[in-house]
Amino acid sequence: MVESDYDLLHFDVETEMRLLEEDETRRSPGERWWAKRSEALERAGYQLRPRFRAGWVPSWLGTKTDKDEREDGQYLIWQGVIDATCTSDGSFVFLKEMRADLGPYEKDITAYFSSEPLKTDPKNHCIPLIKVLDLPELPPPLLVLPMMRPFYNPAFQTFGEAVPFFTQIFEGVQFMHRHNIAHRDCTRRNIVFDPSQMYPDSFHPMRIDYLRDWKTKAKYFTRTQRPPRYYLLDFGLSRRYDPADGPPLDDQIRGGDKSAPEHRILDPPKLCNPFHTDIYYLGNLIRKQFTEKYYGFAFMDELVTDMVHDDPSKRPTIEEVVFRFEKIRGTLSTWKLRSRLVSQKEIIPFVWVFREIKHVFRTAGYVLAGHKAAADP
Repeated sequence: MVESDYDLLHFDVETEMRLLEEDETRRSPGERWWAKRSEALERAGYQLRPRFRAGWVPSWLGTKTDKDEREDGQYLIWQGVIDATCTSDGSFVFLKEMRADLGPYEKDITAYFSSEPLKTDPKNHCIPLIKVLDLPELPPPLLVLPMMRPFYNPAFQTFGEAVPFFTQIFEGVQFMHRHNIAHRDCTRRNIVFDPSQMYPDSFHPMRIDYLRDWKTKAKYFTRTQRPPRYYLLDFGLSRRYDPADGPPLDDQIRGGDKSAPEHRILDPPKLCNPFHTDIYYLGNLIRKQFTEKYYGFAFMDELVTDMVHDDPSKRPTIEEVVFRFEKIRGTLSTWKLRSRLVSQKEIIPFVWVFREIKHVFRTAGYVLAGHKAAADP
Protein backbone atom coordinates (compact mmCIF):
# COMPACT_ATOMS: atom_id res chain seq x y z
CA MET A 1 0.00 0.00 0.00
CA VAL A 2 1.42 3.39 -1.02
CA GLU A 3 1.43 5.95 1.75
CA SER A 4 -0.40 9.09 0.62
CA ASP A 5 0.18 12.70 1.64
CA TYR A 6 -3.14 12.49 3.50
CA ASP A 7 -1.75 9.65 5.60
CA LEU A 8 1.38 11.67 6.33
CA LEU A 9 -0.66 14.68 7.41
CA HIS A 10 -3.13 12.85 9.65
CA PHE A 11 -1.44 10.73 12.28
CA ASP A 12 -1.52 10.12 16.00
CA VAL A 13 1.49 11.77 17.62
CA GLU A 14 1.66 9.43 20.62
CA THR A 15 1.55 6.37 18.39
CA GLU A 16 4.27 7.74 16.13
CA MET A 17 6.49 8.62 19.09
CA ARG A 18 6.13 5.08 20.41
CA LEU A 19 6.94 3.56 17.04
CA LEU A 20 10.01 5.78 16.70
CA GLU A 21 11.27 4.57 20.06
CA GLU A 22 10.63 0.93 19.16
CA ASP A 23 12.25 1.10 15.72
CA GLU A 24 15.31 3.31 15.49
CA THR A 25 15.40 3.01 11.70
CA ARG A 26 11.84 4.31 11.33
CA ARG A 27 11.15 7.81 10.04
CA SER A 28 8.35 10.02 11.28
CA PRO A 29 5.45 10.98 8.96
CA GLY A 30 6.96 14.43 8.49
CA GLU A 31 10.29 12.88 7.51
CA ARG A 32 8.64 10.52 5.05
CA TRP A 33 6.77 13.46 3.52
CA TRP A 34 10.06 15.28 2.85
CA ALA A 35 11.82 12.10 1.69
CA LYS A 36 9.19 11.70 -1.02
CA ARG A 37 10.20 15.13 -2.29
CA SER A 38 13.95 14.96 -1.72
CA GLU A 39 14.91 14.03 -5.29
CA ALA A 40 12.69 16.73 -6.79
CA LEU A 41 14.22 19.21 -4.37
CA GLU A 42 17.73 18.21 -5.44
CA ARG A 43 16.80 18.79 -9.05
CA ALA A 44 15.58 22.24 -7.97
CA GLY A 45 18.92 22.92 -6.26
CA TYR A 46 18.20 22.13 -2.62
CA GLN A 47 19.58 19.16 -0.69
CA LEU A 48 18.12 17.87 2.54
CA ARG A 49 20.21 16.35 5.31
CA PRO A 50 20.82 12.55 4.95
CA ARG A 51 17.95 11.44 7.20
CA PHE A 52 15.40 13.17 5.00
CA ARG A 53 16.64 11.88 1.64
CA ALA A 54 15.26 8.93 -0.29
CA GLY A 55 17.23 5.75 0.40
CA TRP A 56 18.57 6.87 3.79
CA VAL A 57 20.46 4.25 5.80
CA PRO A 58 21.08 5.13 9.48
CA SER A 59 24.75 5.88 10.07
CA TRP A 60 24.85 4.09 13.42
CA LEU A 61 23.77 0.67 12.12
CA GLY A 62 26.52 -1.89 12.62
CA THR A 63 28.32 0.32 15.15
CA LYS A 64 28.29 0.63 18.92
CA THR A 65 27.23 4.27 18.71
CA ASP A 66 23.86 5.33 20.07
CA LYS A 67 21.61 7.04 17.53
CA ASP A 68 21.34 10.13 19.75
CA GLU A 69 25.05 10.73 19.21
CA ARG A 70 24.64 10.88 15.44
CA GLU A 71 23.40 13.82 13.40
CA ASP A 72 20.94 11.64 11.49
CA GLY A 73 19.55 10.17 14.71
CA GLN A 74 17.42 13.25 15.41
CA TYR A 75 13.88 12.90 14.17
CA LEU A 76 11.38 15.44 12.89
CA ILE A 77 7.73 15.01 13.83
CA TRP A 78 6.07 17.92 12.07
CA GLN A 79 6.77 18.60 8.43
CA GLY A 80 6.00 22.32 8.07
CA VAL A 81 9.59 23.63 8.04
CA ILE A 82 12.91 21.96 7.29
CA ASP A 83 16.45 23.12 6.63
CA ALA A 84 18.29 22.50 3.37
CA THR A 85 21.55 23.33 1.62
CA CYS A 86 21.52 25.35 -1.58
CA THR A 87 23.70 23.25 -3.89
CA SER A 88 24.75 26.21 -6.05
CA ASP A 89 26.60 28.09 -3.31
CA GLY A 90 26.47 25.94 -0.15
CA SER A 91 24.29 28.40 1.76
CA PHE A 92 21.80 27.14 4.31
CA VAL A 93 18.10 27.87 3.97
CA PHE A 94 14.73 26.91 5.39
CA LEU A 95 11.98 25.39 3.27
CA LYS A 96 8.45 26.11 4.47
CA GLU A 97 5.40 24.28 3.24
CA MET A 98 2.54 26.51 2.08
CA ARG A 99 -0.75 24.85 2.99
CA ALA A 100 -3.69 27.05 2.04
CA ASP A 101 -5.77 25.71 4.93
CA LEU A 102 -3.19 26.87 7.48
CA GLY A 103 -1.96 30.15 6.01
CA PRO A 104 -4.01 31.31 3.00
CA TYR A 105 -2.25 34.68 2.69
CA GLU A 106 1.27 33.82 3.85
CA LYS A 107 2.82 33.35 0.44
CA ASP A 108 1.38 36.59 -0.92
CA ILE A 109 2.28 38.65 2.16
CA THR A 110 5.82 37.26 2.30
CA ALA A 111 6.30 37.96 -1.40
CA TYR A 112 4.81 41.44 -1.03
CA PHE A 113 7.33 42.50 1.61
CA SER A 114 10.13 41.03 -0.50
CA SER A 115 9.19 43.06 -3.57
CA GLU A 116 10.69 46.41 -4.52
CA PRO A 117 10.70 49.09 -3.25
CA LEU A 118 9.67 47.51 0.07
CA LYS A 119 12.48 44.95 0.01
CA THR A 120 15.26 47.50 0.37
CA ASP A 121 13.49 49.80 2.83
CA PRO A 122 15.69 49.81 5.96
CA LYS A 123 12.59 49.79 8.17
CA ASN A 124 11.38 46.54 6.63
CA HIS A 125 12.06 43.75 9.12
CA CYS A 126 9.95 41.07 7.42
CA ILE A 127 11.94 37.95 6.60
CA PRO A 128 13.19 38.13 2.99
CA LEU A 129 11.88 35.60 0.51
CA ILE A 130 14.58 33.92 -1.60
CA LYS A 131 12.14 32.23 -3.95
CA VAL A 132 8.95 30.18 -4.19
CA LEU A 133 9.35 26.56 -5.26
CA ASP A 134 6.15 25.74 -7.10
CA LEU A 135 7.05 22.61 -9.04
CA PRO A 136 4.45 20.31 -10.61
CA GLU A 137 6.00 17.25 -8.95
CA LEU A 138 6.34 19.03 -5.61
CA PRO A 139 2.95 20.20 -4.33
CA PRO A 140 2.21 22.30 -2.37
CA PRO A 141 4.43 25.38 -2.96
CA LEU A 142 7.44 25.85 -0.69
CA LEU A 143 8.90 29.14 0.47
CA VAL A 144 12.69 29.29 0.42
CA LEU A 145 13.82 31.48 3.32
CA PRO A 146 17.29 32.36 4.68
CA MET A 147 18.56 30.46 7.70
CA MET A 148 17.70 32.40 10.85
CA ARG A 149 18.22 32.01 14.59
CA PRO A 150 15.85 32.66 17.56
CA PHE A 151 16.21 36.26 18.76
CA TYR A 152 16.92 35.16 22.35
CA ASN A 153 19.83 32.80 21.63
CA PRO A 154 22.53 33.54 22.62
CA ALA A 155 21.37 35.54 25.62
CA PHE A 156 21.54 39.34 25.59
CA GLN A 157 24.49 40.60 27.65
CA THR A 158 23.87 44.33 28.06
CA PHE A 159 21.13 46.95 27.93
CA GLY A 160 22.89 48.23 24.82
CA GLU A 161 22.21 44.90 23.12
CA ALA A 162 18.54 44.84 24.15
CA VAL A 163 17.73 48.41 23.10
CA PRO A 164 18.46 47.92 19.35
CA PHE A 165 16.29 44.80 19.50
CA PHE A 166 13.37 46.85 20.82
CA THR A 167 13.98 49.48 18.15
CA GLN A 168 13.96 46.94 15.34
CA ILE A 169 10.89 44.95 16.37
CA PHE A 170 8.88 48.15 16.92
CA GLU A 171 10.09 49.41 13.56
CA GLY A 172 9.21 46.11 11.88
CA VAL A 173 5.63 46.06 13.15
CA GLN A 174 5.29 49.76 12.32
CA PHE A 175 6.31 48.95 8.75
CA MET A 176 3.67 46.23 8.52
CA HIS A 177 0.94 48.42 10.02
CA ARG A 178 1.78 51.27 7.66
CA HIS A 179 0.99 48.85 4.84
CA ASN A 180 -2.30 47.92 6.54
CA ILE A 181 -1.15 44.42 7.47
CA ALA A 182 -1.48 43.05 11.00
CA HIS A 183 0.94 40.28 11.91
CA ARG A 184 -1.43 38.67 14.44
CA ASP A 185 1.30 36.44 15.90
CA CYS A 186 4.33 38.69 16.51
CA THR A 187 5.34 36.63 19.49
CA ARG A 188 8.49 34.98 20.87
CA ARG A 189 8.77 32.16 18.34
CA ASN A 190 8.25 34.43 15.33
CA ILE A 191 11.10 36.88 15.89
CA VAL A 192 14.56 35.86 14.69
CA PHE A 193 17.86 37.37 13.61
CA ASP A 194 20.25 36.99 10.72
CA PRO A 195 23.17 34.97 12.18
CA SER A 196 25.55 35.36 9.23
CA GLN A 197 27.73 37.97 10.99
CA MET A 198 27.59 36.64 14.54
CA TYR A 199 27.98 33.01 13.43
CA PRO A 200 30.29 33.12 10.39
CA ASP A 201 30.70 29.30 10.46
CA SER A 202 26.94 28.82 10.88
CA PHE A 203 25.47 26.16 13.22
CA HIS A 204 23.32 23.05 13.19
CA PRO A 205 19.60 23.90 12.96
CA MET A 206 18.64 21.16 15.44
CA ARG A 207 21.54 21.71 17.85
CA ILE A 208 22.18 25.39 17.46
CA ASP A 209 25.09 25.62 19.87
CA TYR A 210 27.10 23.25 17.67
CA LEU A 211 28.44 23.20 14.14
CA ARG A 212 27.14 20.93 11.42
CA ASP A 213 29.63 18.22 12.38
CA TRP A 214 27.45 17.61 15.49
CA LYS A 215 30.45 17.72 17.85
CA THR A 216 32.19 21.12 17.66
CA LYS A 217 30.82 24.04 19.67
CA ALA A 218 29.77 26.89 17.39
CA LYS A 219 31.91 29.97 17.97
CA TYR A 220 30.19 33.32 17.75
CA PHE A 221 30.64 37.05 18.16
CA THR A 222 28.49 39.00 20.61
CA ARG A 223 25.76 41.41 19.58
CA THR A 224 28.02 44.28 20.66
CA GLN A 225 30.81 43.08 18.38
CA ARG A 226 28.58 42.38 15.39
CA PRO A 227 25.08 43.83 15.79
CA PRO A 228 22.49 41.59 14.11
CA ARG A 229 19.40 42.50 12.14
CA TYR A 230 16.15 41.14 13.55
CA TYR A 231 13.23 39.88 11.50
CA LEU A 232 9.56 39.03 11.85
CA LEU A 233 8.49 35.80 10.17
CA ASP A 234 5.56 33.41 9.84
CA PHE A 235 2.73 35.36 8.23
CA GLY A 236 0.33 32.41 8.31
CA LEU A 237 -2.10 34.34 10.50
CA SER A 238 -1.40 37.77 9.01
CA ARG A 239 -4.05 39.76 7.17
CA ARG A 240 -4.25 42.88 5.02
CA TYR A 241 -7.10 45.28 5.78
CA ASP A 242 -8.60 48.07 3.70
CA PRO A 243 -8.38 51.37 5.62
CA ALA A 244 -11.41 52.58 3.69
CA ASP A 245 -13.48 50.11 5.69
CA GLY A 246 -12.56 51.83 8.95
CA PRO A 247 -10.91 50.22 12.00
CA PRO A 248 -10.76 46.47 11.33
CA LEU A 249 -12.58 43.93 13.46
CA ASP A 250 -11.71 40.30 12.97
CA ASP A 251 -12.12 36.91 14.61
CA GLN A 252 -9.96 35.97 17.56
CA ILE A 253 -6.86 34.04 16.53
CA ARG A 254 -4.59 32.58 19.18
CA GLY A 255 -1.01 32.14 18.10
CA GLY A 256 2.06 31.75 20.27
CA ASP A 257 0.76 34.13 22.99
CA LYS A 258 -2.72 33.21 24.19
CA SER A 259 -2.91 35.75 27.01
CA ALA A 260 -4.36 38.80 25.21
CA PRO A 261 -7.29 40.15 27.30
CA GLU A 262 -9.52 40.53 24.24
CA HIS A 263 -9.16 36.80 23.56
CA ARG A 264 -10.62 35.79 26.90
CA ILE A 265 -14.23 36.41 25.87
CA LEU A 266 -15.18 33.10 24.33
CA ASP A 267 -18.97 32.88 24.61
CA PRO A 268 -19.80 34.35 22.23
CA PRO A 269 -16.33 35.00 20.70
CA LYS A 270 -15.50 38.69 20.54
CA LEU A 271 -14.34 40.41 17.35
CA CYS A 272 -11.04 42.22 17.90
CA ASN A 273 -8.93 44.89 16.27
CA PRO A 274 -5.81 42.88 15.26
CA PHE A 275 -3.61 45.99 15.22
CA HIS A 276 -4.37 46.53 18.91
CA THR A 277 -3.52 42.90 19.63
CA ASP A 278 -0.15 43.22 17.86
CA ILE A 279 0.70 45.98 20.35
CA TYR A 280 -0.19 43.70 23.24
CA TYR A 281 1.98 40.90 21.86
CA LEU A 282 5.03 43.17 21.61
CA GLY A 283 4.50 44.63 25.07
CA ASN A 284 3.98 41.23 26.64
CA LEU A 285 7.07 39.86 24.91
CA ILE A 286 9.22 42.63 26.39
CA ARG A 287 7.58 42.13 29.78
CA LYS A 288 8.19 38.36 29.84
CA GLN A 289 11.62 38.30 28.21
CA PHE A 290 13.17 41.43 29.72
CA THR A 291 11.40 43.54 32.37
CA GLU A 292 10.32 40.56 34.50
CA LYS A 293 13.48 38.58 33.79
CA TYR A 294 16.25 41.12 34.46
CA TYR A 295 16.85 43.98 36.85
CA GLY A 296 17.13 47.53 35.54
CA PHE A 297 14.42 47.80 32.88
CA ALA A 298 12.32 50.32 34.81
CA PHE A 299 12.73 52.74 31.90
CA MET A 300 10.40 50.45 29.89
CA ASP A 301 7.74 49.97 32.56
CA GLU A 302 5.36 52.80 31.63
CA LEU A 303 5.42 52.06 27.92
CA VAL A 304 5.00 48.31 28.42
CA THR A 305 2.15 48.84 30.88
CA ASP A 306 0.32 50.95 28.30
CA MET A 307 0.99 48.39 25.55
CA VAL A 308 -0.61 45.55 27.55
CA HIS A 309 -3.60 47.56 28.80
CA ASP A 310 -6.68 45.38 29.30
CA ASP A 311 -8.72 47.76 27.14
CA PRO A 312 -7.32 47.37 23.60
CA SER A 313 -8.58 50.82 22.59
CA LYS A 314 -6.40 52.43 25.28
CA ARG A 315 -3.17 50.91 24.01
CA PRO A 316 -0.86 53.19 22.02
CA THR A 317 -0.65 52.78 18.27
CA ILE A 318 2.59 51.46 16.86
CA GLU A 319 3.41 55.01 15.73
CA GLU A 320 3.09 56.19 19.32
CA VAL A 321 5.16 53.23 20.56
CA VAL A 322 8.00 54.05 18.16
CA PHE A 323 7.89 57.76 19.04
CA ARG A 324 7.88 57.14 22.79
CA PHE A 325 10.64 54.55 22.64
CA GLU A 326 12.89 56.83 20.60
CA LYS A 327 12.57 59.40 23.42
CA ILE A 328 13.30 56.73 26.03
CA ARG A 329 16.34 55.51 24.13
CA GLY A 330 17.68 59.05 23.94
CA THR A 331 17.70 59.34 27.74
CA LEU A 332 19.88 56.26 28.33
CA SER A 333 23.48 57.00 29.21
CA THR A 334 26.45 55.17 27.77
CA TRP A 335 27.10 53.80 31.25
CA LYS A 336 23.60 52.33 31.37
CA LEU A 337 23.87 50.85 27.89
CA ARG A 338 27.23 49.23 28.73
CA SER A 339 25.82 47.74 31.94
CA ARG A 340 25.39 43.99 32.22
CA LEU A 341 21.94 42.42 32.28
CA VAL A 342 21.54 40.79 35.69
CA SER A 343 18.97 38.03 35.94
CA GLN A 344 16.47 38.26 38.78
CA LYS A 345 17.42 34.64 39.52
CA GLU A 346 21.08 35.57 40.01
CA ILE A 347 21.19 35.44 43.79
CA ILE A 348 24.55 33.82 44.63
CA PRO A 349 26.97 36.67 45.60
CA PHE A 350 30.10 34.88 44.37
CA VAL A 351 28.57 34.29 40.95
CA TRP A 352 27.50 37.94 40.72
CA VAL A 353 30.99 39.21 41.59
CA PHE A 354 32.66 36.84 39.13
CA ARG A 355 30.35 37.88 36.30
CA GLU A 356 30.77 41.57 37.09
CA ILE A 357 34.57 41.31 36.95
CA LYS A 358 34.38 39.38 33.69
CA HIS A 359 32.00 42.00 32.29
CA VAL A 360 34.33 44.88 33.20
CA PHE A 361 37.22 43.35 31.28
CA ARG A 362 35.00 42.44 28.31
CA THR A 363 33.58 45.96 28.19
CA ALA A 364 37.06 47.48 28.30
CA GLY A 365 37.90 45.39 25.26
CA TYR A 366 34.78 46.62 23.47
CA VAL A 367 35.67 50.23 24.18
CA LEU A 368 39.25 49.80 22.99
CA ALA A 369 37.99 48.07 19.83
CA GLY A 370 35.60 50.94 19.10
CA HIS A 371 32.37 48.95 19.52
CA LYS A 372 29.40 51.19 20.28
CA ALA A 373 27.40 50.77 23.46
CA ALA A 374 24.18 50.30 21.46
CA ALA A 375 24.72 49.68 17.78
CA ASP A 376 22.14 49.15 15.08
CA PRO A 377 23.24 46.94 12.19
